[in-house]
Amino acid sequence: MTTLLGIETSCDETAAAVVDDGRHVRSSVVASQIEFHRKFGGVVPEIASRKHLEVLNNVIAEALSDSGCSPDDLDAVAVTQGPGLVGALLIGVTAAKTLCWLWGKPLVAVDHICAHTVSPAIRLETPPWPAVALVVSGGHTTLFYVQDFLEIERLGATTDDAAGEAFDKVATILGLPYPGGPSIEACARDGDPRAVVFPRTMLGRESLDFSFSGIKTAVLYYVHGPGRTSGGLQKMSPSDIADTAASFQQAVVDVLVAKTMRAVSRTHADTVVLGGGVAANAVLRQALRRECEHRDLTLHCADLAYCGDNAVMIAAHGHHLFHAGQIADLALDVYSGTQMKR
Repeated sequence: MTTLLGIETSCDETAAAVVDDGRHVRSSVVASQIEFHRKFGGVVPEIASRKHLEVLNNVIAEALSDSGCSPDDLDAVAVTQGPGLVGALLIGVTAAKTLCWLWGKPLVAVDHICAHTVSPAIRLETPPWPAVALVVSGGHTTLFYVQDFLEIERLGATTDDAAGEAFDKVATILGLPYPGGPSIEACARDGDPRAVVFPRTMLGRESLDFSFSGIKTAVLYYVHGPGRTSGGLQKMSPSDIADTAASFQQAVVDVLVAKTMRAVSRTHADTVVLGGGVAANAVLRQALRRECEHRDLTLHCADLAYCGDNAVMIAAHGHHLFHAGQIADLALDVYSGTQMKR
């Protein structure tokens, strides 16, 4: 049995977890910063870094206590190296390097997006590969072809706004609270997804890339544009706002599902996996499940607990890197942007 401590501080969640053999979760602790960022309508990097610094030691101690492990029981420490906010990443990486030096344990550097990509495999008895993987979050909307835990090929990515970012911005336009994803999903339950026709940007017949800035602008003009007869958000009824939220959400989901099926056709995969924060959206999960059933494909969605940023996926992916001999040294640095090539 291999036991890893995982540490995640890429954005605004401070997390630590202990995982056995890459899929048996012994503990998972996540300290959210949502309340500190809500009044700004988004994550403030300086605040995120400060909060990580304040709580990380306690989060790690709680994860170890909940797991019943001592440092002697650990085989390695896995930490998010990137992508993410540089200041936030440095807090986690510095802590991980310090613990590895203090405890005499190997250090494993994990790519945050790769961890999201393979997070649907946590707790599965049999790995689901090969598969097309859709990762949808606040900072990333990306398609991958996963042949194994360590063989991950990027097929397409966002060219501007990620889906989660578009949800946050449209929530602001509609006067809904941050974070936008849950707010829009809740509001949309009372709306008609066919009420407003918003664009589905496909970027050509063969493209596997995404673009959501256009639909964000379309919502802005729909609500505040010169052709808006009701006079902007102030004169929109709750049902109008719900219809707009539902129509926006459906347009984003339609694009995500259509592009995923394009990737399936290109790779001839018979399995699809879904991860990332926006993967918690029930409309997306249902739409993807319906399409997979229609095409006789197998779908694995990340558990809701592992859709948002968490350390379980860091420890789980770190397990496979550790067994492949991919050990980092104490000079490890962080990176803000994706390191994956097509």
